[in-house]
Amino acid sequence: MSKILIIAEHLDGKLNLATARAVSAAAAVKPEGIDVMVLSDQPDAIATEAAAIEGVSKVLTVARTENMHALAAIVAPQVAAAAKGYSHVFAPSTTFGKDVAPRVAGLLGVNQVSDVMTVESSHVFTRPIYAGNAIVTVEAPAGQIVVATIRTASWPAAGKAASTAPVEALSLDVALPTHTRFVGLKQGKSDRPDLQSAARVVSGGRGVGSKENFDIVYKFADKIGAAVGASRAAVDAGYVPNEMQVGQTGKIIAPELYMAIGISGAIQHLTGIKDAGTIVAINKDGEAPIFEVADIGLVGDLFKILPELEQALA
Repeated sequence: MSKILIIAEHLDGKLNLATARAVSAAAAVKPEGIDVMVLSDQPDAIATEAAAIEGVSKVLTVARTENMHALAAIVAPQVAAAAKGYSHVFAPSTTFGKDVAPRVAGLLGVNQVSDVMTVESSHVFTRPIYAGNAIVTVEAPAGQIVVATIRTASWPAAGKAASTAPVEALSLDVALPTHTRFVGLKQGKSDRPDLQSAARVVSGGRGVGSKENFDIVYKFADKIGAAVGASRAAVDAGYVPNEMQVGQTGKIIAPELYMAIGISGAIQHLTGIKDAGTIVAINKDGEAPIFEVADIGLVGDLFKILPELEQALA
């Protein structure tokens, strides 16, 4: 029988929603158990959140001062040591997961499966290739532990359990490397919803024209309670910081509503929004590729259309 270990992602003492999405993927394997591993200097509050996720059998905590910051070089040896007895080790396909999972796979001497979209069986999965233009089926060796990252945009977050799972402190006798140390973390602060977990996202592209003009996107997003994203072209032009980039080399998202404002729709951008519920496109170029995937398309000047939409919403 399969038994799955999920590496919890957290920041500032709070569990990331990506962990609950990884639990949904794990449940699709139909395992004997799903355990969540929380590595932190103070894991109790995070473990409590993880224990409340439906489908979780047990939460394992590793409390060490070295785990104050999620450094892949520090986390991976501990996960590899804890993986004994498990058939699978899953991590969300986020910046965190993409950093940690390859190291875990390397320490365990196995290949990693990346960006799992669907589970066909315990060792057979599908994942996107060629910037999402094709889906490939991959099979991991049956006699080896499977280390995989989960494409969170392809999985719903597991719900809240009727009763909480037990929490168990885990003691690992692992020598941790000292060649890597935490220096600092700089991240943008915003009162808007988180881009990767928001139900509504409004993104601007090169067509917005300038950093100053991007205010019209922010204003409209605030009007509908949405997160704000951007195309790579807008990021490269300096309109917005790179943490707002949506697409193959940015954030892969799956909101219920995605609005593309002044975005032409390069394949790299479309890869990042393919799992969105409803896509609305506003562009003055009626031949823009974005209209091929949009559920609703408005051809016209965004600087006229957005104010009109705001008035209609009011």
